[in-house]
Amino acid sequence: MPNASLAPNASLPDARDPGLAAAEVTVLTVIFLVATLSNGLVLRALGRHRAHSAPMHRFMSHLCLADLAVALFQVLPQLLWDVTDRFLGPDPLCRAVKYLQVVAMFASSYVILAMTYDRHRAICRPAVAFRQGRVSWKAPLVAAWGSALLLSLPQLFIFSKVRLPEGASDCWATFAEPWGARAYVSWVTLMVFALPTLFIAACQALIFREVARNLGRGPQGAQGRGVSPAVAKTLRMTLVIVLVYVLCWAPYFCVQLWAVWDPQAPVEGPAFTLLMLLASLNSCTNPWIYGAFSSSVSGELSRLMCPWLPRPRAGSLPSNSPLTGTSA
Repeated sequence: MPNASLAPNASLPDARDPGLAAAEVTVLTVIFLVATLSNGLVLRALGRHRAHSAPMHRFMSHLCLADLAVALFQVLPQLLWDVTDRFLGPDPLCRAVKYLQVVAMFASSYVILAMTYDRHRAICRPAVAFRQGRVSWKAPLVAAWGSALLLSLPQLFIFSKVRLPEGASDCWATFAEPWGARAYVSWVTLMVFALPTLFIAACQALIFREVARNLGRGPQGAQGRGVSPAVAKTLRMTLVIVLVYVLCWAPYFCVQLWAVWDPQAPVEGPAFTLLMLLASLNSCTNPWIYGAFSSSVSGELSRLMCPWLPRPRAGSLPSNSPLTGTSA
């Protein structure tokens, strides 16, 4: 199963479909190039504001790093694997590739979760966020990356270089039959997708309830401060990132669950293949979401691609930038 970082192949594959293999390589190549280039550019643009970066700035940088991890550790190995048809590296490399593929999945999901949680604290509990200062945004990021590294460890023991009956060797998973694959794929789906999505939805609901409450107080409510345009734009950007994440990854996990729970699932069909390949599109979309909602990021991207454009006054940020939306 292309891009199947969780489930093993249900059976030994039949003769390879050259047309489908060429489509896989083409799609993965485009995704890898777009994700690497766009996230690299946005990370460079964000780095130019490091001296006066806000917490949201830091979360955007870490999400770019997580998306780059998806491109480098998930998409690129799968691309090379599809080109060679068999995994040609040694056993340690097989285990490392499978481990890093799932680390990238966890990191991409958990950094979005940490970013949403930080917005919840900044909007719903501004006094606590202000009192804790830097700790309030650093702790969720440390927890996100630490959880990704820790929860991916089973991959090191499940996958190994195995000799197949026809004599070839491949990077293969070994599960206790018949429940092992079902339990593991269901657990990863729960931890990477289902529970984070529910938590993010709860945070977003609390955020919008607080925003509605502030709007109900009128422009003079909440000690004379309403919801600023910068905060409103930050909330919209976060919501769009979450929605795109769900739309990209939901088909992937549905296909994974179908593959392990239904013995008759058409795991070798084009539909399964394309759904799992397109899941990585999430890493291509996030940078463009930043550019659409952040005038500072879009301005820096324009100057990176067109260096002759004039630069803004040093130390300034546009008033409508979501980077200025802190705990107000």
